[in-house]
Amino acid sequence: MSLANGRHYLAIPGPSVMPDRVLNAMHRAAPNIYEGALHDMVDGIVPDLKQVARTAQHVAIYIGNGHSAWEAAIANMFSRGDKALVCVTGHFGLGWANAARQMGVDVQVLDFGRNSPVDPARVEAALRADLAIRAVLVTHVDTATTVLNDVAAVRGAIDAAGSDALLAVDCIASLGCDRFEMDAWGVDITVAASQKGLMVPPGLSFVWFSEKARERAMTSNLRTPMWDWTYRMAPRMFHERFGGTAPTHHLFALRESLDMIAEEGMEAIWARHDTLARSVWAAFDAWSVGHDHIGLNVTDPAHRGRAVTAVRFGAPHGTAIRRWTEQKAGVTLGIGLGMADPSTPEYHGFMRVAHMGHVNAHMTLGALATIEAAMHALNIPHGAGGLSAAAKVVGQGA
Repeated sequence: MSLANGRHYLAIPGPSVMPDRVLNAMHRAAPNIYEGALHDMVDGIVPDLKQVARTAQHVAIYIGNGHSAWEAAIANMFSRGDKALVCVTGHFGLGWANAARQMGVDVQVLDFGRNSPVDPARVEAALRADLAIRAVLVTHVDTATTVLNDVAAVRGAIDAAGSDALLAVDCIASLGCDRFEMDAWGVDITVAASQKGLMVPPGLSFVWFSEKARERAMTSNLRTPMWDWTYRMAPRMFHERFGGTAPTHHLFALRESLDMIAEEGMEAIWARHDTLARSVWAAFDAWSVGHDHIGLNVTDPAHRGRAVTAVRFGAPHGTAIRRWTEQKAGVTLGIGLGMADPSTPEYHGFMRVAHMGHVNAHMTLGALATIEAAMHALNIPHGAGGLSAAAKVVGQGA
């Protein structure tokens, strides 16, 4: 028998749960793209996007996923042969480094492993050794390992080294979930996408950039008409903001999601994600007592992202739990991306629990209860009290 009938919960780290308000906003006929209401709506979207990233500087909107935001940032930051220092704390940091390398950038990687954050001292040392490095790339929260990095500390390392490098930050997993302060933390370039904390279907990506980054980009020879942010930030005609036809229905969705974000407020959104994340951590801490095969990927809570949590169960329990929760209970959990080679048995010992975007207490507690039900059904040993520990965190945080 399956208990999966009913509304399914997609608890993966993107696409995230889309609110009914966002879905309904898209359910309309195509608008006039040449003048009128669509133009006025987009004029309002731009300052609201800046509010979400906590910046007063520039923003460009692209039609594409997070990988397109990577390429857009690379194309505007660099000329072929320029040097980049990429700080890697998981699968997606490596992805951004590889994209830069394939576009002709001379990439130096500082790899901090799958469980630890960026060490600013190593960043400073690398920059002191090579002041020709044009930009430092870092992932705020790696979606695979769920490691959270101290962006302000990386900025401090750049300054301490006497480097003039730009600081570029991948906020694809974290924007709208973890506290992020672009201007206050001295970030020059921020990249994000629509399908996570912004609660919009995949298909839009964003690059926020400082005036310093804009000026630097004027000498870049990697820019092409599609990625050049010059007219996207200050279009002479409406279509230049999108490099062609506007993504109309994604924009309707984005307008609604930004309204919802403004209604709740960024501080409240960050607090909600923090409470829900800590409830997940509390459950796994309880389940792991006396059972070393269960655990959180990141040991120190200060270095864990608030949008998604990477966990281990020991092979083959991770995959077995995911299959049971989806088929028997209607909850889809994330795969353990980048934690082991998919061809090896170890791959089946990892998974991720997402708690990003349009998520509340009963959704997160329900996902945890379903995981515990799976452990009972599959006879996976675990400690007691996981759900009580999670509920206590929620009760104290409400």
